[in-house]
Order: sequence, then structure tokens, then C-alpha cells
Amino acid sequence: MRSESCGRSARSSASTCSCAARRKSSSAAARELELGKAAAARAIAEYADLRPATPVVPTTTLRLVGLDAIQTTQEVLAQEVTDECLSVMPGGAQSQASLDASRPLDEAALERSVSILTLYQDSVRHDPATLSYARWLTERGGMVRTCPTLPPRMLVFDRRVAVVPIDPADTKRGALCIREAGVVASLVALFEQTWHAAVPLGADRTKDVRSGLTAAEQELLRLLASGLTDEVAGRKLGISARSVRRQMSGLMERLDASSRFEAGLKAAQRGWLK
Repeated sequence: MRSESCGRSARSSASTCSCAARRKSSSAAARELELGKAAAARAIAEYADLRPATPVVPTTTLRLVGLDAIQTTQEVLAQEVTDECLSVMPGGAQSQASLDASRPLDEAALERSVSILTLYQDSVRHDPATLSYARWLTERGGMVRTCPTLPPRMLVFDRRVAVVPIDPADTKRGALCIREAGVVASLVALFEQTWHAAVPLGADRTKDVRSGLTAAEQELLRLLASGLTDEVAGRKLGISARSVRRQMSGLMERLDASSRFEAGLKAAQRGWLK
């Protein structure tokens, strides 16, 4: 009996250590991702004041203003890509117009044996149009993963050129077409950090063993605990403020909390915010 008890104790201790290690690893990955986002934002900011269609000398960065200029540049790059296309598509559900415009370009690239790796937010799993497109893409050899939150939108072609918004919060400022090796390398590193933390489209989103929360639920708690409003948290997660309130209501019920303040305290006490 004592031997069995010791065995159970050892297994319990190992399980506790494993959970702690996973939480520590997840926290470290989140910090690295935030640092990566900041580094990429600083690099992009250096070129934000370029005049439209004015290149840096030598020609490494071009500012694109207007939807037509951005779409034309992306189409040319998509037609020229030979090896790999990395894309980050935040904002949750994608518009039907965007999906329709992407389909022939993605199909042509896949026929040329180009590797397509796409990151969406977890919330697209509930949007029929985006989910259908993502499944269409994977059926033809593309790879799709989802994550609760994502870096700003980006497209990287053959790890040599990237198209990114100058200001994700103000699309009217246009985009940058960047060929500067150091900046592109930073964006690729940021993509890879996010990709490794994301979940393949066909896989179930695993829940934390200790809390029973999905990654999206953990991120929602973290965002609201940091003081963000429902609207801002929703934008970061690619969902509506109404969905934020509905999910938070469910979390409050699980925590047996009568207010968000009480929910935050209980979540912290249980280690859900780490």
C-alpha cells in the first residue's frame, strides 16, 4: 500500500511539475511574441513617413497608398513567388471579396508547388466562409493554423519581400512593400514564433490541464484583466464585443462569480491569468 501511495504521489508531483512547466513555457512564449511584435513595429515605423510610391535608395522599401496599389503589388508578388508564401490574417472572419480575390492566386501558386502557410485567428473556426476557404486551402496542400491573437497583417514572399500595413489601426495610411533583408528577417521570425504557438486547423484546440480553459479563453481573461474594454479585447481576438460579453458570462459562471471583478480575483487565485 505504501509503495502504491508513493507511486501515486510521484505521479501527482510529476503532473504538477509538468503543468507548471507548460505554464512557464507558455508565458515565456507570450513574452517572446510581444517582443517580436515590438521589434517589427519599430522597423516598420522607420519607413512610415515615406511619400507614396517613393522608394528608399537602394530600392528596398516602397510605400503603397490606395487599395488598388496594394492589391496590384500583392498580385504581382503572388505571381512571382517560387518557393513559399507566409501570411498573417488577423481580424477574425475575412470578407468574401478578399477570399474570392485570394483563391485564384493561391490556386496558381499551389500548382507551382509553392508552400503556403496561413495564420488566422481562432474565431474564424466559427465563420463558415473563412473556414470553408481554409479547408479548401489545406485540401490542396496549403497549411493553416489558428491562434487567439495575431501580429498585424503581413504577407511574406520567398522570405525576400514583405507587404505590411503602415498602421494596422488606420488602413488609410497604406502599406509598405519591404525588401530590406533585416526587416524581412524580423517579420519572418515573428511569423515563426506565432506559427509554433498556433494550432493546425484540423486539430482540436487543446485545453489547459489545470484550468480547463482554451487558449482563446485564457487570452480573453488576460486582456480584460489588463484593463482593456470589451470592444478592444474583441478586436484583438477577432470577435465582436457581444461575443466577448457572452464568453465572459460563461467564464463567470464557471468561476461562480457575480461580477467581473470577482471573476478576475478568482481567476488570479486559481492561476488562470499566468
